[in-house]
Amino acid sequence: MKDMKQDPLKPDFDLSNEEIRRYGRHLILPEVALEGQMKLKRASVILVGVGGLGSPLALYLAAAGVGTIGLIDFDVVEHSNLQRQIIHTTDDVGRSKLHSAEERIRAINPNARVSTFETKLSSRNALELFREFDIIVDGTDNFPARYLINDACVLLGKANIYGSIYRFQGQVSVLSTKEGPCYRCLYPEPPPPSLVPSCSEGGVLGVLPGIIGTIQGVETLKLILGIGDSLVGRLLLFDALKMKFREITFGKNPECPACGDRPSVRELLDYDAFCGIAADQSGLMRSDTSITVKELQTRLSAGDGMVLVDVREPHEHRIVNIGGRFIPLGDLPRHVHELDPSQEIIVLCHHGVRSGRAVEFLRQAGFRKVWNVEGGIDRWSIEVDDSLPRY
Repeated sequence: MKDMKQDPLKPDFDLSNEEIRRYGRHLILPEVALEGQMKLKRASVILVGVGGLGSPLALYLAAAGVGTIGLIDFDVVEHSNLQRQIIHTTDDVGRSKLHSAEERIRAINPNARVSTFETKLSSRNALELFREFDIIVDGTDNFPARYLINDACVLLGKANIYGSIYRFQGQVSVLSTKEGPCYRCLYPEPPPPSLVPSCSEGGVLGVLPGIIGTIQGVETLKLILGIGDSLVGRLLLFDALKMKFREITFGKNPECPACGDRPSVRELLDYDAFCGIAADQSGLMRSDTSITVKELQTRLSAGDGMVLVDVREPHEHRIVNIGGRFIPLGDLPRHVHELDPSQEIIVLCHHGVRSGRAVEFLRQAGFRKVWNVEGGIDRWSIEVDDSLPRY
């Protein structure tokens, strides 16, 4: 048999002429060049969430030539997404986010292989979903998902490109690498659920996830290419109002239950329970101090003497309201004497988080007949009166 020798006229890379034209500005970078572009083409990255952070991530990773992009999401596009989730368009409202994102990715780069998983990430499926991908990118917006992603990455030995946003601030880090710390080293314990407002409660500047998600994209590409100084062991903090970046360094915690010297996390947990969250089948927080919007509707129609208290902010109240007493949550301690403890009080906010905190405050102040409206006025506009605007 003749020895197999490289044909001197045949290049030792697998890029078509079209791809060479497409990635030309990469190929002339010495840090990337042909070898680096081939690393990108052979790489596989999975994004958890195709929302605010996942939108710029998916677009730029596809444009850069990452060969396989996985997408995990189970939501549909809503009008309120369009202010920041730029991978979706007005025509996509009501469609699966996965279908919308896949179309945009293929329109940007037909060479990209897209794997979609229309499911909620859970302890039952995370290891299986992550196993075949090189890098995991966290585009989620809640603590149970962040701890789940972290523990799955540690167990599998996969890098976790972490990002989070809220109002005008964001943060990014590279976690769970072999030499670096994990999310539990940074945040050993989750905060109490009542103290953690989501973006749907507190809002977010539309361009902020573009900035943070793009930085996550930079870190992803650097890891694949093996270039530059990554954010391993560094938490990058961004304040859009001050237009300032600052950095916190942190190391691997030897006592970390996930990546420490004697890890106790050897399998995935119930992360809702770990974070102190109880949910019903719709995903809404429930407790023995909650009522549904349908129950509220019945009570209002009956006129049974209960008092409805809206604890949203004035600018939200101007958008839409269903009556009752208006006392913003921050003003509640100063106005609590105006409420009668002998009356039944039902508290409403946007999604049920702030009203939950109000109920907790009132209970501690001696009120016993206090109830939180699950899902808030947003759920009311879905289930009771769809003529009301949603925001």
